[in-house]
Amino acid sequence: MPFSLRSSVFTAGGPIPRRYTCQGEDVSVPLEWDSAPAGTLSYALIVDDPDAPDPAAPRVVWTHWVLYNIPADAKILKDAAKPNELPPGTLEGLNDWKRTGYGGPCPPIGRHRYFHKLYALDTMLPDLGEPNKAALERAMQRHVLAQAELIGTYQKT
Repeated sequence: MPFSLRSSVFTAGGPIPRRYTCQGEDVSVPLEWDSAPAGTLSYALIVDDPDAPDPAAPRVVWTHWVLYNIPADAKILKDAAKPNELPPGTLEGLNDWKRTGYGGPCPPIGRHRYFHKLYALDTMLPDLGEPNKAALERAMQRHVLAQAELIGTYQKT
């Protein structure tokens, strides 16, 4: 069975419920995964939006959440996870609002796609402080065993 990522609140390619967006409670979606490859020592998660600011003319990939050193025995991120509710040892990086933690979908125009990318790594990364997405991706180079992805969409009403 392949490494896979899913959520109990939206299906692959489906709409992310309002609760998890800037128009709702702006809390993190629950995620769960399985079938990580042998040798997985930790996970990293990056949630981003490649359609910013306008899906008809995207200019940036906006980062919504950065986590790393999620322990290998973890299989879930709970609904509305606060920092102290993340799996023990999990470290947070900076999103594009220049803060740690989850920042939900808040597209200025149109329906955007939100990529939830979970990486199985063959190492525990050193403490990188509060890395942005690019710094985490550099640190993960040559350590990614597999990647699982879940895409959801959102459009403001």
